Amino acid sequence: MKPDALKAADLIERIARLMQAEEQKGPLNPAQWEALRYLAKANRFSRTPAALAEYLGSTRGTVSQTLIALEKKDCIKRTPSARDKRSVDIALTPLGQQHLTNDPRQKLASCIEATRNGLSLQDALSQVLNEAIRLNNAKSFGICASCRFFQRTDKTENGARSHRCGLLNVPLSDKDSEKICVEHET
Repeated sequence: MKPDALKAADLIERIARLMQAEEQKGPLNPAQWEALRYLAKANRFSRTPAALAEYLGSTRGTVSQTLIALEKKDCIKRTPSARDKRSVDIALTPLGQQHLTNDPRQKLASCIEATRNGLSLQDALSQVLNEAIRLNNAKSFGICASCRFFQRTDKTENGARSHRCGLLNVPLSDKDSEKICVEHET
């Protein structure tokens, strides 16, 4: 696998986790947000539990529990289907639509819009991640060698280069310097 593709996959995964953390702060969980987003985009023939389950790649049982929770929160309304008596049609309520106006995904879209500027996908995703970290007051978990506290040295100890972390005042091997760190600061 090419290193650029793996790095891009890592960036996408980290961005997704930050977005999920943002989703957890509000009145809905990530599965409920996904269901509302789908229902807002789906045509009238596609607003069924079965279609939602297929779209999300989830089981009908899991989707059923999500829909029950959304109905209790007055975000959706289920009505018997006029086309298929065994199914129900799902519609967003005004409250469900209102939640979507405050969708945490809008923060991510703003990050993408603000940072793209003709960059490569990897560079753009890196900037998106940095902006999402800033907006969420999250830790960057960046590569040690890119941290402001990283002190590169050309000295070798026992045949291996030894760098230093200026924050923790500890030695770092070349291998350590390429790992992510909770203390990372740009």
